[in-house]
Amino acid sequence: MHKFFVKRNNIINDKIIIEGDDVQHISKVLRLRKDDIIQVCDGHLNEYICSIQEINKNNVVCLVKEKFKNENESDVSITLFQGLPKAQKMELIIQKGVEIGIKEFIPVITERVVVKTEGKDLKNKLERWNRIAYEASKQSNRGIVPEVKDIIDFKEALELLKEFDAVFVPYEKERSMGFKKALKDKKDIKNVAVVIGPEGGFSEEEVKIFEENGFVLVTLGPRILRTETAGLVASTIILYELSDIGG
Repeated sequence: MHKFFVKRNNIINDKIIIEGDDVQHISKVLRLRKDDIIQVCDGHLNEYICSIQEINKNNVVCLVKEKFKNENESDVSITLFQGLPKAQKMELIIQKGVEIGIKEFIPVITERVVVKTEGKDLKNKLERWNRIAYEASKQSNRGIVPEVKDIIDFKEALELLKEFDAVFVPYEKERSMGFKKALKDKKDIKNVAVVIGPEGGFSEEEVKIFEENGFVLVTLGPRILRTETAGLVASTIILYELSDIGG
């Protein structure tokens, strides 16, 4: 069944109005018609089974047949602070991160980031990244659409990280602290940050600052992972140990 997200104010009693790019996708790509059944979510865990009533140029009008709660969201919230990578790697990180269960993405400019972050191109990137998150949310039947936040610098990231129950920093030179050990006494944490460096990793000064702030340096094993792999692996381990991956 095809799924779409709408804003809460697009749900009026037993009617739902779908707008934006999804209108053309419904009519031109999927070629859905009147009385076809679709699933709609308000992005706040409320799901609706609907029948299409009208397909217009600017909107699709649906009639609610059934309402239920989405139970696919983890009770552990993971925010991925990602050192901005080159090329299209961020797109892969977002797409697969949404599928895994990450709830928020924050791109970070660290010392070894080499990507340009100015001008119109940046705005276009953010729009594309959030569109990828939206499409991945539909595909993976999420109850929310994880947001890709504006790019921030290292100092801004440090301030935000202080608000989390736990902060984990995978680091290739760490040898003794693995996730199993790091999570042993943290079974009740709900708000977790994972911090990943760009292609060149973190500088020694950045690592020192993480340690001074009490953030936990962890190893992901003896093999060095790429930046687009590390955050996905770390998040999967956390959800396996603390939440719903693995049953």
